[in-house]
Amino acid sequence: MSAPDLSVLDTRPGAAQPRPYDFPELVRASLPNGLSVIACHLPGRPLLAAQLVIRGDAGGGATGEPADLAGVTVLTARAMTEGTARRTAVDLIEASERLGAEIGADAGWDSLAVSMEVPRSRLLPALGLMAEVALEPSFPGDEVERLRDERLNDLMQAKADPRRRVERVYPETIFGSTAPYRRPIAGTELTVPSVDRDAIVGRHAALMRPDAATLVIAGDLDGIDVTGEATAAFGGWSAPAGVAPVAGGPSPAREGGRRIVVVDRPGSPQTELRVGHVGVARSTADFHAISVLNAIVGGLFNSRLNNLLREARGYTYGINSSFDMRRHAGPFTVRCAVQTEVTVPAITDILGELVRIRDGAVDAAELTTARDYLVGVFPLRFEAAAQVAGAITGLVVNGLPDDELDRYRPAIAAVTPEQIFAAAQTHIRPDGASIVMVGDASRFVDALRDAGLGDVEVVRDEPASEDAG
Repeated sequence: MSAPDLSVLDTRPGAAQPRPYDFPELVRASLPNGLSVIACHLPGRPLLAAQLVIRGDAGGGATGEPADLAGVTVLTARAMTEGTARRTAVDLIEASERLGAEIGADAGWDSLAVSMEVPRSRLLPALGLMAEVALEPSFPGDEVERLRDERLNDLMQAKADPRRRVERVYPETIFGSTAPYRRPIAGTELTVPSVDRDAIVGRHAALMRPDAATLVIAGDLDGIDVTGEATAAFGGWSAPAGVAPVAGGPSPAREGGRRIVVVDRPGSPQTELRVGHVGVARSTADFHAISVLNAIVGGLFNSRLNNLLREARGYTYGINSSFDMRRHAGPFTVRCAVQTEVTVPAITDILGELVRIRDGAVDAAELTTARDYLVGVFPLRFEAAAQVAGAITGLVVNGLPDDELDRYRPAIAAVTPEQIFAAAQTHIRPDGASIVMVGDASRFVDALRDAGLGDVEVVRDEPASEDAG
């Protein structure tokens, strides 16, 4: 058999220069009731997107809810589309379908938002329906009970799923005991049973204030009086009596050094593994350097972690890292699932890569690859009006300037090796990381202790827990 002709590899097309892209201009207005309005004109996109967001700095989002009612904000958002003072849930669906609209509500750590997509010719009636969902939800008692029961069942299922189990335990090991970010955003087994209709009605009434809200509308807005239509739908909205909700504060990191937790799952063929610590807020001054840093470490398929643990070692199908940047500092996390027998070598390699990025400069090729990738894919994040509206909402929630997204590509392209090194020194802390595993402890815990990485805590469901050093 003749050798394959590899000359074709010499003629493969190379990467082209990134296409020019400017994030669309934002036009701001404010209604007399305090509602902020942001319009973003996207020529040629007749499917419009709107988002009404209650900001976290005004109490919106799960960080601002009472700890003993954790999950109430998420359940409030989920229940908002289950009927209004004027329509049942079925009537609401039929009304939106007649307009060709989709309306939903959701809550995150730092905001509660009602979102909508609709053809531009039906924007005004759709905004009225959106306002009805946002301001007049009826919260039927049977639907609230159903959503609450679904959440409790979901918590039970999560306990049996290794991936979801490790995602539950990991934040508990990096945040302090009073930190909102420590708990699941949709509540726990202890708090969800207390989230009844009265709690949801009270949370909604406290949050929905026009002076705490921003309405974002994106799409082809040529000829549309955005402020006028916003006024028609939301101009009669007034702030409720009483004290406004208090914004949720930062989630402090736990004190102490490295922590190692093994959640025993006998018979598991794989180990779900998380390594990391508290990271940074989205408003951090070195955001762009951190973005490139993470791409090099574990954010791309050809990252250092994936090249080592997947390509060279064959320990995993894939590994990644991320900085979850919220209004306050969220987690920095390395995530993967590995074969049980290589659990300890995988941990050692992960820690080794975190040390290496701190101790030495990145080379020119990997820096160029990371920067070019982030610059190149950036426009792909905004192909639909809903993506643009979501990005603008992110600016609002995180208190970022209007030109933040327009500055992204030049700032990423300008990141230097020195900035990467400084960011790694400041924001990557392997000695203070938590290492959390869900897997068959009997097959690797002795080797884990022998590795000398730190004290090992083994958690078992039956009995509840066991501490070992």
